[in-house]
Amino acid sequence: MATFNRVARNVLQKSPNDVVLLSTVRTPINRSFKGGYKDAWPEDILMPAMKAAVQRAKIEPGDVNDAMIGNVLAELGFAKTGRMALNHAGFPNSTTFHTVNRQCSSSLQAITHISHSIMVGQIDVGLAGGVESMSRNYGSRGVPTDVSPTLQASQVKDARDCLMPMGITSENVAERYGIDRKSQDEYAVRSHGRASKAQKEGRFDWELVSVTVPRVDEATGQLAGFEVTKDDGIRHGLTYEKVSTLKPVFGENGKSTAGNSSQISDGASATILARRSWAEERGLKPLGRFVGTQVRGCAPDEMGIGPILAFPALYKYTGVDQKDVDIIELNEAFASQTLQCIRALGLDEEKVNPNGGAIALGHPTGATGARQTATLFGELRRQDKEIGIVSMCASTGHGVASMFIRES
Repeated sequence: MATFNRVARNVLQKSPNDVVLLSTVRTPINRSFKGGYKDAWPEDILMPAMKAAVQRAKIEPGDVNDAMIGNVLAELGFAKTGRMALNHAGFPNSTTFHTVNRQCSSSLQAITHISHSIMVGQIDVGLAGGVESMSRNYGSRGVPTDVSPTLQASQVKDARDCLMPMGITSENVAERYGIDRKSQDEYAVRSHGRASKAQKEGRFDWELVSVTVPRVDEATGQLAGFEVTKDDGIRHGLTYEKVSTLKPVFGENGKSTAGNSSQISDGASATILARRSWAEERGLKPLGRFVGTQVRGCAPDEMGIGPILAFPALYKYTGVDQKDVDIIELNEAFASQTLQCIRALGLDEEKVNPNGGAIALGHPTGATGARQTATLFGELRRQDKEIGIVSMCASTGHGVASMFIRES
């Protein structure tokens, strides 16, 4: 056991009011427009995850007081169809529902909000997760089109930059902080290599939930049930020679390519959170507990560096030192910003994304944070470690970081 300071020892001490995780699951992530979910609706992807989260937690749907789902792109913020999905999946009307959109951190924000509701005594049990069908919604809702003329003509650069394409922010980070193309491509190869090894060794099996969704049968042209069992974006055997031939996407002299950026993907995730005393009264064994979340803002035109600000805030809030963190799930929006975050924070690269990240697995924006949480607990379990962090940048200039402690 590592030696912690006095504040951290208070964090590590168990309390009846702790927010504990009873389950954390995710669906396979598939490529948008061509993968297993290409003809599915986000509700189709989410419902099996919510059901599995309840089953693996060994509770009943009616035990869940409130559900919160992160989503970025769906119509009406997924508020109405999300509630429909909750009811259709077998949850009673007494289980309330709402959604959150904090861009790429949406489902991690859902975990945070549900945890806070438990902390203040508003609820005892909650479901937090996320879903995204970029196949269905990416083209039509990725960037707002109905924007106030006042904002369109704004003289405030940071206001205008909130609509900057994410790829341009990646190029800004690479240019400003000296992240060369070679380093980005090498990082992409490493992400795919780690994910490939993890998939072949079955490391993801613990966190995965197979999903059967509607898919157009190529022979008949009709919708039929199609089972999705594994992530399909991992490029096994990817080499630097291959990825280095790809052309930049955001300008002739750019460094971000389809190979060293996160994939456009579909997927869902779900986590059951509860008050420790509630779980103990029912003889339920937690996977671990939620410690806290910190969010910090940065310039929108370099949104990828957000975690550089969020990590120190999280360490100060929890009292835990970086050297005592065992595993870090850092979302790989782009290799440029991932590398800058690793370098600026002085992270141990062996602890960061040991099973690959979004460059290899994909990035269904609304679902990614809770997906990372499931992957984090799977790896803490495999390595028999304790402390983990889930973090990501988010569009318009945010960095988010949450800490969890596994319980054996």
